[in-house]
Amino acid sequence: MLTRGDQTLRTALLRGLNGRCPSCGQGALFRAYLKPVDECAVCHEALGHIRADDGPAWLTILIIGHLVVPLVLLVQPHLDWPDWIAFVFWSILALSLVLLLLPRSKGLFIAAIWKTKGPGSELT
Repeated sequence: MLTRGDQTLRTALLRGLNGRCPSCGQGALFRAYLKPVDECAVCHEALGHIRADDGPAWLTILIIGHLVVPLVLLVQPHLDWPDWIAFVFWSILALSLVLLLLPRSKGLFIAAIWKTKGPGSELT
């Protein structure tokens, strides 16, 4: 069985980013969209106690805001769309990017907390 010292922080973060167990890289990190598994099905590493709290949402908003807002400011003045179409288009784009990025950023935070041996829960 692997332990926290068997891989680098980079490896653990990449595994979390891909939605895999930060310990073995084979088991799934989530059982639903954002619900982490209690333990890895492959290596049985306990992961359910780790709470990422607001970190993934903060990171997602930071990244999406820095992508979408400049894009809107660069492209929108050159488009002749009615306001309601522009609003719907940019909202759908931002929402789609958030739904794509949020589980990845949560996996990243869970892997970072796991690898750095952070407490991860209010119980410790």
